Amino acid sequence: MTHGIHGEKRWYALIVLCLGVLMIVLDSTIVNVALPSISTDLHFTETALVWVVNAYLLTFGGCLLLGGRLGDLYGQRRMFLAGLVTFTFASLACGLAQSQTMLIAARAVQGFGGAVVSAVSLSLIMNLFTEPGERARAMGVYGFVCAGGGSIGVLLGGLLTSTLSWHWIFLVNLPIGIAVYAMCVALLPRMRAPAGAARLDVAGAITVTASLMLAVYGIVGGNEAGWLSTQTVVLIGAAVALLAVFIAIEARVAHPLMPLTLFTARNVALANVIGVLWAAAMFAWFFLSALYMQRVLGYGPLQVGLAFLPANLIMAAFSLGLSARIVMRFGIRGPIAAGLLIAACGLALFSRAPADGSFVWHVLPGMTLLGIGAGVAFNPVLLAAMSDVDPADSGLASGIVNTAFMMGGALGLAVLASLAAARTDALEAAHASPLDALNGGYHVAFAVGAAFAAAAGLLGLALRIRRQDAVAGVGPAMH
Repeated sequence: MTHGIHGEKRWYALIVLCLGVLMIVLDSTIVNVALPSISTDLHFTETALVWVVNAYLLTFGGCLLLGGRLGDLYGQRRMFLAGLVTFTFASLACGLAQSQTMLIAARAVQGFGGAVVSAVSLSLIMNLFTEPGERARAMGVYGFVCAGGGSIGVLLGGLLTSTLSWHWIFLVNLPIGIAVYAMCVALLPRMRAPAGAARLDVAGAITVTASLMLAVYGIVGGNEAGWLSTQTVVLIGAAVALLAVFIAIEARVAHPLMPLTLFTARNVALANVIGVLWAAAMFAWFFLSALYMQRVLGYGPLQVGLAFLPANLIMAAFSLGLSARIVMRFGIRGPIAAGLLIAACGLALFSRAPADGSFVWHVLPGMTLLGIGAGVAFNPVLLAAMSDVDPADSGLASGIVNTAFMMGGALGLAVLASLAAARTDALEAAHASPLDALNGGYHVAFAVGAAFAAAAGLLGLALRIRRQDAVAGVGPAMH
């Protein structure tokens, strides 16, 4: 019907795009389960092992904005395929790695490919589906993949590592990547570069990518090095300085990487702040609730993966159907506020979970509320972040919202994990039992996470989007 792709073919294209995105989302958690096996096999020290994760985070977080802009300048289909190829072959290199250096280098390349795929995929979906009802449903599918894929990764990682070996958490991406590439070539329409397309702002690209990488490195290492340590202060200070240089460059160049006027759009700016706060709460909840179940309740890795299934199933029910109907009926503001406040209640329940808690009474209720809240809110948050955006900047807007989630998640996890550790130390100093001290630390982290989610929900009420414009978003940009 639109953009040279008709009827049901667009929905097949959506499924293929989401499979590509799912590869990236799974990779963010699937590796964590296999870290002990990787450490034993390749003889990593504890200090070196963190680079299996950090190498990916640095390039992924640092290149999201650049990836989104490259899609705008050189074609989103072309960049999606390029990112997919990069990620797939880097996964092959990871799976075949026999040394620490090869694995870490391949993980860095994997992060770059993942950043490009993530940055342009949302824009591709927005441009494939321009009719409001269809767009809302398509965004629901995308939202479910992004929000629910992480916990699927925990389950899959445990399964592959225990039945085969850690190599297969990477090698499994090879057949999936090849299949997704072939289907994308067949289903996604070719796009011409926009008429009079601007050249890449190289100075802006270098400064913002370096700034984001330094910020990610400073944040993920903040707990271990100390938040006031020389390393952390220098890294964060350098990131802020480079960000200031980037803003100065963008204010002067003829074709900026990121037009500063984009943030004068109230809805875009607010939606990204909401994304930062929500990601700070949700990423920390996912990580810390898994630790609570393992270290406090004594669950095994497979039990933890299964424990997340109720939240995923509820999220699927909303994201794959109910969320679109809610948006079409109530617009964006109400669902964002309601969903995030429901999620805040779920986090508050976790902050009261006892050390001898049961799944039915102390885990499942919070999981249920978080599944409902995430299922209701994720779709409209993405729609708000892409609203009021010129089609020529849709890839950039997609990169920005992905960066907001990435940076918010990294910062939230670092801060809340630090608060949990500090509270645990204080309780141990007061002669609490190790289990009670550990649980007390998690209580503080969950409570602060609930405050973040509630603040994000209240900010949602400040959005100014008419109901009929709720899913109008960006216009067509594919040829």
